[in-house]
Amino acid sequence: MDNNNWLNQLLMLGVGTTSIAAERFKAVSEEWVREGKLNPEQAAGFVNDLMKQMQTNQGDVEAQFQRQIRNIMQDMGVARQSEVDELRGRIDRLERQIRELENKRW
Repeated sequence: MDNNNWLNQLLMLGVGTTSIAAERFKAVSEEWVREGKLNPEQAAGFVNDLMKQMQTNQGDVEAQFQRQIRNIMQDMGVARQSEVDELRGRIDRLERQIRELENKRW
C-alpha cells in the first residue's frame, strides 16, 4: 500500500469535511437571516469569522494529524521511505557483489 497516497486521501477527507462545514455554516446563517435572528451583515461576518478560524486551525490540525499517523505507522512497524530506500541500496550492493563472485568462479 502506498502510505503517501493513503495519507493524502485522509488529508483530502479533512478538506472535504471543512468544505461541508463551511456550507453548513452558510446555510445556518442564511436561515437565521430569514428568521430575523441576524441581519445580512452579521451573517456574513459570522461565516467569515468561522472560516478564518477554521483556516487558521486547519494547518495545525493537519500537522498534528500527520504526526499522529507517523506515530501509528511507527508503532505498527511500517518502514519509513528512507529506510526502504536504504535497504534497496544494500540489496543492490549485495547483488552486485554476488555477480562479481559468480564471474570470478568462471
